[in-house]
Amino acid sequence: MIQKNNNLTAGAIVFVMLLGSQVANALESDSEQPITIDSNTATYDDAKGVSIYTGNVLSVQGSIRVNSDRLVVYFIEGNPEKLVFTGVPAKFRQTPNPGEEDIIGQALTGEYYPKKNLLVLIDQAIVWQGNGTYSSKLIEYDSKNAIVKAGEKTSDSKRVHVVLQPKPKDKTKEESN
Repeated sequence: MIQKNNNLTAGAIVFVMLLGSQVANALESDSEQPITIDSNTATYDDAKGVSIYTGNVLSVQGSIRVNSDRLVVYFIEGNPEKLVFTGVPAKFRQTPNPGEEDIIGQALTGEYYPKKNLLVLIDQAIVWQGNGTYSSKLIEYDSKNAIVKAGEKTSDSKRVHVVLQPKPKDKTKEESN
């Protein structure tokens, strides 16, 4: 086991594939970018295939940016299988396409499955995209198919709350009429 107690930008690039796919039609180049992870501490356990980052964790890959208190990366045969980030709350931001509004979200826990292109936000999950706001105990992003699912399948007790704001009127069209 290796323990380091300093800023880990260069060494953390080894743990590539953090959020390695696009969330809701994100920039295609994001998945091809290297990942940098900055944290106060890092631990890598080769025998268990786990790396843990704690303390003001910042993970960046292309336009994807995740701020969390803790990040745990689980590896299978050297490849990241599952990434779990936690915070009060943990926050993410991503640019879907050049010139479009960023996708912004937060939750107490987030799980990312690179092979499935699936991001799951758990507990006090909120996502803002364009004119819409989604909030629920559970929100899933299928980034491959650009599908957002909110709500728990097992219970109707936790409801999904969605706010769809009308688009602002185009003043140039109004002025010409």
